[in-house]
Amino acid sequence: MNCFWGPQDFFSKLPGVINTTVGYTGGTTEQPTYTNLGDHTETIDIEFDPQIISYQQLLNHFFEGHDATQEQKTQYKSIIFYHSAEQKQLAEDTKHHYEKTVKKPVLTEIRESTIFYPAEEYHQHYEAKARKEQ
Repeated sequence: MNCFWGPQDFFSKLPGVINTTVGYTGGTTEQPTYTNLGDHTETIDIEFDPQIISYQQLLNHFFEGHDATQEQKTQYKSIIFYHSAEQKQLAEDTKHHYEKTVKKPVLTEIRESTIFYPAEEYHQHYEAKARKEQ
């Protein structure tokens, strides 16, 4: 979904999303930063109320929100990090369904969640802060 600023804004507006935090995950560099990202990908940690919005709805929103058929460098890769076997299965099923609708290979990776490092404070809710300054 490219830079994490837009996707954070995209998800944080959904009913049932309690909190979003941008950060870095999926790599081996310890304590990555924006200027020393290493092999991590910019990601969003989404806290949600499953009574209001389902994981499936978040997955649908994810695939509707970007072109998952585009090749991206590691920093901006399309990746879903799952936290359970159920989430993994839902992510795989949704990816396969989406692939049938676009009739192209979907390059989204589906990987087990690893350590999530929150990004620096100035990156958090960047677009919402920018709107307030206008």
